[in-house]
Amino acid sequence: QVQLVESGGGLVQAGGSLRLSCAASGSSLRFNVMGWYRQAPGKQRELVATITSDSSTNYADSVKGRFTISRGSAKNTVYLQMNNLKPEDTAVYFCHAAVTTFIKVDYWGQGTQVTVSS
Repeated sequence: QVQLVESGGGLVQAGGSLRLSCAASGSSLRFNVMGWYRQAPGKQRELVATITSDSSTNYADSVKGRFTISRGSAKNTVYLQMNNLKPEDTAVYFCHAAVTTFIKVDYWGQGTQVTVSS
């Protein structure tokens, strides 16, 4: 039984910063990849950033140079530092984790709201 819990969302003015946190519990597994997705009103869920167990990172073009994903010292913890936020970043942000044994299994958090005002 695995649970992913996000925190750190909120309301911020354009140009401001937020730091999202995600902590996985209920499993001793080391996830192969953890990351963040977001879903804006009326739009499909999209990839924001991912980080692998060896700390390789990947970012959506829209957030490159502004967002930084990192792993915490605690087991299966991941952060998303969001700088120079834009109104277009407004969305529900979801933590994601995946582990591959014989098959790939995906886990999702409940989401945290990020609202960027102009």
